[in-house]
Amino acid sequence: MEPIERHNYAPDVSFDGGDLDCGGGLLLLIRRHIDPLARGGLLEILSTDATVEIELPAWCRLTSNELVSWTKVGRQRSYLVCKGPFEDRGRMTVPVGEQLRVAVTIPESLPGPAPALGIAPLSVMGIGSWPRPRWMLQAVHDRLEGRLDDAEFQATADDAVRLCIGAQSRAGVDVLTDGEQRRDSYASFVGGLLDNCQLIPLSDLTAMVDDSEKFEKELRALDVPAAEVRHPVVYGKLGRSRPLAVHEFEFASSCSDKPVKVALPGPYLLTRTMWLDCLRERPYESRDELARDVVRGLEVEVDFLLAAGVALVQFDEPVLTEVVFGSATGNRSFMCGALSEKLEASVELDFAVGLLNEVVRGLPGERLGLHICRGNWTRDESAAVSGGYGSLMVVLKRVDVGTVFQELCSERAGDVDVLEGVRDDKRVG
Repeated sequence: MEPIERHNYAPDVSFDGGDLDCGGGLLLLIRRHIDPLARGGLLEILSTDATVEIELPAWCRLTSNELVSWTKVGRQRSYLVCKGPFEDRGRMTVPVGEQLRVAVTIPESLPGPAPALGIAPLSVMGIGSWPRPRWMLQAVHDRLEGRLDDAEFQATADDAVRLCIGAQSRAGVDVLTDGEQRRDSYASFVGGLLDNCQLIPLSDLTAMVDDSEKFEKELRALDVPAAEVRHPVVYGKLGRSRPLAVHEFEFASSCSDKPVKVALPGPYLLTRTMWLDCLRERPYESRDELARDVVRGLEVEVDFLLAAGVALVQFDEPVLTEVVFGSATGNRSFMCGALSEKLEASVELDFAVGLLNEVVRGLPGERLGLHICRGNWTRDESAAVSGGYGSLMVVLKRVDVGTVFQELCSERAGDVDVLEGVRDDKRVG
């Protein structure tokens, strides 16, 4: 497309990206501004970076948005992008503010654990998630795209949690969860709550990898719709200035007098997910540096959860199976961490154990758990991770948690007998 003298249509929202290129933060700003628009809304992007002339049209094609026109006067360029096809041009929308980095504050002290309801041996409980009504799924999508305010979203989610807890109670479940009704996914939801982190569609990131066509094919093979699945992107130092899951527990516990379990993504999973090799500019120099702030954020959250009376905090680390059953350089076999680096299995497992033990240091092990599965994000069994727990015993023996929750209902999980090697002071579920 050649530049024109002036745009034929007025934008609904406009922002100035300065000299940022697509890999240096411009796509994050575009996503922040385009998400709240209705389909057919027009976004003007001002830019002085020459590479955007090539990269922005490619991004539009990958994300099914349409570059309507662009102008150029000297170094100053103006791009008019329609959300979706231009034929969907719809209602006008209200401009939104630009992305701002938030200053991170570190708490001087943390609360200690409060008493909680006990969990008897052989108690029945879910791992975490629960099917959501169609109207709850719609609310999650509307909130992600800025069309639903937080108060209305939380009220809708409260109704979904009541239904979820009611179903568990009628089934005789001993330890309840809220079904993770408020989360867009079991792990990436954290990216929408931590300071200086943003959830953007995977399709935005495919425009930034070395071989976008190959990456798109791998996502399709993994049954991952890149335009629909959102991924956390870190654009500043991470901080936890608001709860990640404390509010989930508080409402769930108000619905029943039974013990409540809360699941959190583990520190290794979050670090693998948030360390994006494809980004040209990153706020952290190394994965280890990012991991330190991930650990600190989870430490704060777990302390507040235990202080609120959570019976059990479960850390989810499903990507560990990809570590031992995948390869360091082969094709991706797991959705989480697909954009991140991975070293040799022994190095990664040591890294994961160290991160989790740092998070739970000094906390009561009987109120902490670890869940490892094989992802199960696809119905295609041939694409899913397969392998027994023998290769993961080095993790199960060393983590300082009181319960390990393992996936054993699938033939891909191997034989249960291998879990006899778990320490006697741990429960196995």
